[in-house]
Amino acid sequence: MRIILSIAAFVCGIYAWAASVPVIPQPVSVTEGVGYFNFDDATTFVVENAQQLKIAEMFADKFGETSGFVPAIKTSGDGNVVFITDASLPAEGYKLDVATDKIRIAAADNAGFFYALQTLRQLLPAAFDSGIAQDGAMKWQVPVMKVEDQPRFGFRSLMIDVARYFLPKSELLKVIDVAAMLKINKLHLHLVDDTGWRIEIKRYPKLMQVGAWRMHRDEPFPARPNQRPGEEPNEGGYYTQDDIREIVAFAGERQIEVIPEIEMPAHTSSSLAAYPEFACPSVDKPITVLPGGGGVNTQFIYCAGNDSVYTFIQNVLDEVMALFPSEYIHIGGDEAVKTYWAKCPRCKARMEAENISSLEDLQGYFMARISDYVRSKGKKPIAWDELTNHKLPDDIIIYGWRGLGEAASKAAAQGHKFVMTPARVLYFIRYQGPQWFEPYTYFGNITLKDVYEYEPEQSSWKPEYAQLLMGIQASMWTEFCRTPGDVYHQLFPRLLAASEVAWCPKGDRDWQGFLQRADVQLPRLQAMGINHARSMFNIDHKLTPADGKVQVEMSCIRPDVEIRYSTDGTEPTAKSKLYEKPFELKKQAVVKAATFSGGKREGEVLVLDVAFNKATGCETQSNVANDYVLTNGLRGSDRHSDFEWAGWYGKDGSFVIDLGRRTSIKKVTVGCINNSSMGVHIPSELKLSVSDDNKSFKTVGTKTNTHEEVFRTRTAIEDAVFDTNTKGRYLKVEFTNPGKCPVGDFKEGQDVWIYFDEVIVE
Repeated sequence: MRIILSIAAFVCGIYAWAASVPVIPQPVSVTEGVGYFNFDDATTFVVENAQQLKIAEMFADKFGETSGFVPAIKTSGDGNVVFITDASLPAEGYKLDVATDKIRIAAADNAGFFYALQTLRQLLPAAFDSGIAQDGAMKWQVPVMKVEDQPRFGFRSLMIDVARYFLPKSELLKVIDVAAMLKINKLHLHLVDDTGWRIEIKRYPKLMQVGAWRMHRDEPFPARPNQRPGEEPNEGGYYTQDDIREIVAFAGERQIEVIPEIEMPAHTSSSLAAYPEFACPSVDKPITVLPGGGGVNTQFIYCAGNDSVYTFIQNVLDEVMALFPSEYIHIGGDEAVKTYWAKCPRCKARMEAENISSLEDLQGYFMARISDYVRSKGKKPIAWDELTNHKLPDDIIIYGWRGLGEAASKAAAQGHKFVMTPARVLYFIRYQGPQWFEPYTYFGNITLKDVYEYEPEQSSWKPEYAQLLMGIQASMWTEFCRTPGDVYHQLFPRLLAASEVAWCPKGDRDWQGFLQRADVQLPRLQAMGINHARSMFNIDHKLTPADGKVQVEMSCIRPDVEIRYSTDGTEPTAKSKLYEKPFELKKQAVVKAATFSGGKREGEVLVLDVAFNKATGCETQSNVANDYVLTNGLRGSDRHSDFEWAGWYGKDGSFVIDLGRRTSIKKVTVGCINNSSMGVHIPSELKLSVSDDNKSFKTVGTKTNTHEEVFRTRTAIEDAVFDTNTKGRYLKVEFTNPGKCPVGDFKEGQDVWIYFDEVIVE
C-alpha cells in the first residue's frame, strides 16, 4: 500500500507507516514507495566537496566493519547515492529520495546531509551499528520512499553531568554517537560541581591534583559522609585538554556542538578544596571535595567580594574557551546558599561599594560580571533560571529547570532567549517507571510517556515568548550512577522521546506509533553496547479502600500489552486472568501481575501482598490527598517516594480512620519511615485516641522519640506499636514534627518530612 503524506500535515506521530519506516525522530513528511535500495560492493557515493566527503566516509566506513565492503566515494561523475546542495532548504533540513537504483539527498548545509544519512542508518539492520562482521546473507537495504524533513527547534540538547559521575571518555563518545543518530545537535557538559572538577586547566594544577578526587563511598549519594580528617581521596578523574579536543572533534563531525559548563558561584567545593583562598574568610570549616550530597558543606561558595576570585574564573574560562569552539558558555548560577556571604566582611564591603542592597542582588552582580567577560570574548553566556531572582545580565540565555521551568517565562518577559529543561519532565535522574523495579534514585517518576507527551510551549505564555524559545534539553544528572551502564539505563529510551519532542512539529503525537518505532531502534542500541531500561513494560498499581474492601487498579504506559494476573500468589503466565478493569479484594491475597505480548512476558512481576486487618478498606480523613494509602492493605517500600506513603512537611499533623462501627482495639501499628539523607524522620511524638462520635476523643496511647532517636542516621521502616485494650469507631493519630534538622544532619536547618504508610488494627 502506498501512503502519501503532505507537508501540510506536519504533525508527528499520526501515520500508519511508523512500523515500516521506523525512524526516530519521526520525519516530517514521508511518501512510501515499493521495493528497496540495496547497498553492496558496487554502491558509489557522489559528493560535491571535502566536507560532504567526510560525512559520507563516516557512513560508508560502517559497512566495512559489518558487511565486508566499503562503498566508493567520489566528487564527480555518476553514482548510486548522490549529494545535491539546495540552498532553498531550511537549516538542518533535507530531502531524501530513495529509489530502487538511486538515492538522492538534497540539503542546504552539512547538518542536513548528515541527518539524511542518520535516517538511512536507522532503516538499515541493527547489526549495521554492531561493529561486528555479519553473515554474507545479510541484506543491507532501505525501503523506497521520499522524505522531506526539518527540525522544529534549532537547539536540541543533551546534558551529561560528568562531575558527579566521571563518565570515561570512551563511553561519552558512545553517547555522542547515539545522540547524533537521534539528531541531537548540542551536548552540554556539566564539568564542575562540589563532587569533582573534570577538566584540565594548566594554569591551576591543583584543580586536577585535588579538585578531581574525592572519597569513595558505598552509600547512596545523599547519604555519603563527607571526607573525614586523615582520609585520602581515592575516586575521580578528569579529561585532559587533549581528551577535550578529541571529544569536541568527535562531536563536531557528528554535527554536535559541545557546550561547557563551569559552575559558579555555588557547586564549587572541588575548586575551593584546591584553592580555599577563593572562599569567604567567614568559612570556618575545612573544605573538601564532597563524595555526595554534602549537607551544609555545599554552602561553601566563591567569595563575591574577592577580586582574585574573578581573576581566577576569567583565567579558567580563557582556557575553556580556547578548547571549545562553541558559541555558548554555561556559567551555572544555581542553588547558591549565601550563608557565608552574609557573614563575610569582603562581601559586605562589595555590597556597600556597588550600592547593592540584598544578597540576591550580590549574586546578580557576580553573574553579570562573569557574563560580561564571556561576552567580551565573543561568546554567549548561558545560566540556570535562578538568575531570574534578580536583574538578568545583558543578553544571557536562561535554562528553565525548576519545576516545569516556569521561571524561564520571567526571562522571556525581559526579552531573553531561553531553553526548557524542566526537572519534572526532562531530568533523567528521576525514576522512569514503577519504583519497585527501578535502581535507587530520588524524587518522583518521569516515564517514557511523560517525556514523549511534553509540550515545551506553555499555554500561559504570552505569544511573543514562543519566539524566544530556542529549544529543549534532556538533562542527565548522575548522582546515583556508578557505572556507564547506570547512565545508559537512565538515558535510554527516554532520550529517544526527547529527540522527537525537539525535532517534530508542534501538535498531537502518536504514542503507539512511537512505541512501534522505538521497538525497532532499541535493538540497535543493544548492538552498540548500550543497555536501556525496560520500565515501559512494568505495571503501576493503585490500591484504594472501598467500604471494607480494597480496589486494585493496575496500568501500564504501553497500550499494546496485556496485563495478566493471579490472586493466589502463583506466577502469572500468558494464560492467567486478563486484567480488564479494577477489581476488589475482600480478604488477604497475594496479587502477582506482569505484562505480556504475543504470549511472551515483557515486564517484571508486580507482587502486591495485600494484608487485611480491622482498618483495611476503611475511610480516612486528613489534609493530604493520598491518605488512602493508610488503609489500603499494602505496605510501602523503603523508598518514601514509591506512592505508598502519605507525607506531611514541616508541621504537626493528624489523621482519623473510620472503622465503620464500634470496634474492639487491642493493638495498633502505625507504619513510619526514616531516611536521614532526604530529611525524612519519625515524629518526636505520636498520640493515639479513640472516639465513638468523631468529636470527643480519648487518648489511649502515646509514643515519644528522643532527639537522638529521631535524627539517628539510617534509612529504615520503623513501625510505632501501641498495645491497648479499648473500643471505639474512630481512631485518631496525632503526631508532632521534630522541627528543623539539627546541626550535623544531612539536611541541617531544613524542615522535616514525616511519612506513614499503613495503620494496622488488631
